[in-house]
Amino acid sequence: YPPPPRYSQLIDEQILCVHGGLSPDIKTLDQIRTIERNQEIPHKGAFCDLVWSDPEDVDTWAISPRGAGWLFGSKVTNEFVHINSLKLICRAHQLVHEGYKFMFDEKLVTVWSAPNYCYRCGNIASIMVFKDVSRREPKLFRAVPDSERVIPPRTTTPYFL
Repeated sequence: YPPPPRYSQLIDEQILCVHGGLSPDIKTLDQIRTIERNQEIPHKGAFCDLVWSDPEDVDTWAISPRGAGWLFGSKVTNEFVHINSLKLICRAHQLVHEGYKFMFDEKLVTVWSAPNYCYRCGNIASIMVFKDVSRREPKLFRAVPDSERVIPPRTTTPYFL
């Protein structure tokens, strides 16, 4: 069997990549490592929070209007980065019209990689290239114009056979 999907990744022991954000139940990277991940994403708890939490202009924690995860602020982010000797938390999960957005003294970045989300948002997308831990370079891209889009021929994907 293939390994279960990851919900976080650590780059060079200094950059935490996660889909959503932080959890009030998680203070250390070791606590993330102990989460049972071979399961559906639960509706609450640390696993849920890592997937669905969002940064916001609050000091600590606030209830998320999404109904899952938390809103977390600069104080929480700075403490987590300091305790775990991190340089950056890199996340996705929220549309950013400019493709990426740094927050909290550049301790956190949201990277959005779907251009013109849902074919109507008109947003730029990005990926973040890390030359090394302290040298990061966003690569921006736009959606292919509608006039240049083609529909690929339908084929059966061998994965499902």
